[in-house]
Amino acid sequence: MEQRAENKMGVMPVGRLLVGMSLPIMLSMLIQALYNIVDSVFVAQVSEKALTAVSLAFPVQNLMIAVAVGTSVGVNSLLSRRLGEKRYEDANNAAGNGLILSILSWAVFAVLGLTVVDPFFKMFTDDPELVAMCTRYTSICMIFSFGIFVDITCERIMQATGDTVRPMIVQISGAVTNIILDPLFIFGLFGLPAMGVTGAAIATVIGQFVSMGLAIHFVRKNTEVHVKLRKCRLEKQTVKEIYQVGLPAIIMQSIGTVMTVYLNKILITFSTTATAVFGVYFKLQSFIFMPIFGLNSGMIPILGYNYGAQKPQRMIKTLKVGMVISITIMAIGTAIFQLFPETLLKMFNASDEMLRIGSVALPAISLCFISAGISIVLGATFQATGDGIFSMITSITRQIVFILPSAWALGRIVGLDGVWYAFVIAEAFSLLMTIFFFRWEYRKRIKPLMADRPDMDGKVVRNDID
Repeated sequence: MEQRAENKMGVMPVGRLLVGMSLPIMLSMLIQALYNIVDSVFVAQVSEKALTAVSLAFPVQNLMIAVAVGTSVGVNSLLSRRLGEKRYEDANNAAGNGLILSILSWAVFAVLGLTVVDPFFKMFTDDPELVAMCTRYTSICMIFSFGIFVDITCERIMQATGDTVRPMIVQISGAVTNIILDPLFIFGLFGLPAMGVTGAAIATVIGQFVSMGLAIHFVRKNTEVHVKLRKCRLEKQTVKEIYQVGLPAIIMQSIGTVMTVYLNKILITFSTTATAVFGVYFKLQSFIFMPIFGLNSGMIPILGYNYGAQKPQRMIKTLKVGMVISITIMAIGTAIFQLFPETLLKMFNASDEMLRIGSVALPAISLCFISAGISIVLGATFQATGDGIFSMITSITRQIVFILPSAWALGRIVGLDGVWYAFVIAEAFSLLMTIFFFRWEYRKRIKPLMADRPDMDGKVVRNDID
């Protein structure tokens, strides 16, 4: 077996390790969230209809990202466990197979972008201008999505080895490129034609290709994993283990697309402005949730590595530190949404009607932030140990069993203002389910590793935290 020095995920003090790994991811995701907000701010200057078009396109984009992120989560989990087990060649195979799967995923979405986008949006509205805007924007994002699929996989490969600084650079470079190009293409500056939402889509895919180029460059320089794509072949067992975690993650995020599609159908019965408010909410809440997802991304390789290395106390410490960080961030986010909803909405050139609807929606939905943050942190355990099915079950139940029926019922009984409280109801039940599954995970996966064990020389190894 190849001998290497112990990876920092197995030896560095947990608090410093988690902050050191998560902070770059959190910063990069904050930049990404800022890009999402700026993108919508620019589009809102074109018209409220343009903002509605981007909001209706969001579920399709979310589905694409769900497949990319879900697959890469599976790669991240498998790769970090193999490194913890010192199975380095298997780690290389996991990374190579992950890249092949990302390319195949892009091919599927490119075909869908050429064929089904226009009829999909005609399900929502018979406004030909709105359908045309949605179709142009979404088709470009899907057909040219090669960059985002490869980029996300490369970032997760780096994160699995403990490198979170380079992924931060990758994400920031793409987001900054996008932010710079947005006004040029949307409004037609410096002699360029004004392209509206089409220009926003073009800026998006260019930014993704910039990120991809940097990500590939950094993966090639990574010393923990060596990927030679031309020599890689899909291996049935490796693909199975990737999707054992990745498929539940894909389904979990894809369910968000289903929820958004049908919630948009509920909201549009009240007004198109209500749909626009929902789209704006998603852009704004990403600024709060993205750091938590960054924290989650930093936790998964640490938990996975120490699970593979049989160091359960380090796993527990990681969860405790993560919980404190998550609750703090979510508490701040809740306060902002409660105190300044109109200020947030005015960034999107909000009409009086949008201000009226949004000033109720944002404070109402934000009541679920803290419980959501706790669920995200605990959910990292399921993905790190290979039991991503628990996260999937929780997500499906939250978004399909609770949010949609609650939103429909509250809309019928209370009206539009009641729809937003469906999120609070769903997140409360989701937290209870997550705690239940975590208790099972702890008893079956983590607690059995607590006992001291002999090493290869017969010496007793203590499971110390640091």
